[in-house]
Amino acid sequence: MGDVVNLKRFKKRNEREASVKQADANRARFGRTKSERALDEQAKERAGNLLDQHRIDGGDAS
Repeated sequence: MGDVVNLKRFKKRNEREASVKQADANRARFGRTKSERALDEQAKERAGNLLDQHRIDGGDAS
């Protein structure tokens, strides 16, 4: 026979783990300094400009 599981504890543990994962995601997303955000924005802009430089103009895109 299997072990007896208290479903209330099981649900609480799952909710707690989900809360921890959400908190980690929020820290990664919003817990950055202004300079880190500026560096990311510059890198994104640089990549976009590089992609635009290699674009072939003319004709239909479809």
